[in-house]
Order: sequence, then C-alpha cells, then structure tokens
Amino acid sequence: MIRILMFSALSLAMTLISASAEARVEGTFRDWTVRTKTVGGEKICFAITKPKTMAPKSVKHGDIYFMIANWKSGKALEQPSLFTGYPLKPDRPTIARVGSTKIPMFADANEAFVEQRSDEKKLIGKMKKGSTMRVDAVSARGTRTSYEFSLRGVTAALQKARAACR
Repeated sequence: MIRILMFSALSLAMTLISASAEARVEGTFRDWTVRTKTVGGEKICFAITKPKTMAPKSVKHGDIYFMIANWKSGKALEQPSLFTGYPLKPDRPTIARVGSTKIPMFADANEAFVEQRSDEKKLIGKMKKGSTMRVDAVSARGTRTSYEFSLRGVTAALQKARAACR
C-alpha cells in the first residue's frame, strides 16, 4: 500500500520540483525553503533543499533536491524523497544516512522514497537532531553518486510546512 501511495506521489513530486519556481514561497529557514502549490485541487506543502556537495564531480548530476512533503488531505505527512536529474537504478537502494543511522529508499525513475512509514519517521527524527545528511544513490548507468545536505533549518521548515497545510 505504501508503494502505491508513493508511486502516485511520484508524478506529483516531479510536478512540484519542476514547478517549484512557480510554487509560493512560505519561508526560508537557513538551508531549507518551504513552498506550497495546489496540484489537481490538492494543496501540497513542502520543505526543500539542494545538496551542499555532489560526488563524483566528473559527472553531470542535473538538478538534485531533497524534499519533505505534506498533503493537506493527509495522504502524506512529512514524506521524504530524493529527486535527481537522472534515472536511478531500480534494483539498487538509495541510502539516506544521518550520523550512524542508515535508511534505505527505493528508486522509481528519478526519485527515491522511504518505503515504510516507521522509517520515514525515524529519518525525519534523525534529520531534526543532525547537522548533515548524506544520500548515496546509483544511476541507471551504474554510476555511484553521493550528496550531502545541510540540515540547518529543517526543524523550523517542517513546522512551517505542516502549519501551511492545516
């Protein structure tokens, strides 16, 4: 069931990312920005950030974002996802790491999601307490990539995103 919700969220997330410049900015909290957008009658409130570092430097990564989305309807609450500028290898899990905690994510096209709600909560909790998050992924071509995201401002951004979708 979780995968079905996430797959339906995929096209919505891609719409949000691609139209993020058109989404209303609700606030900026250090390295995170909160935006809202209505898509198909559904209000989506999301905290979004870009990586501080990308590896390897020798490849074209395209646009890379980490997003945490809330849907006003309640279909998703603090749903984390990685959005990449290239297709991900579906049979190789993407790994989000905060400190020593590793959370696997499954890939679909150019986005990765946490599969279990309990792991989503665990990752969000660790993000709120951490200073950086590293996400390792594998492209469809087999290239190993790594991104480091700042977690400065994530707690305030998540509070604002939740409040904006009430």
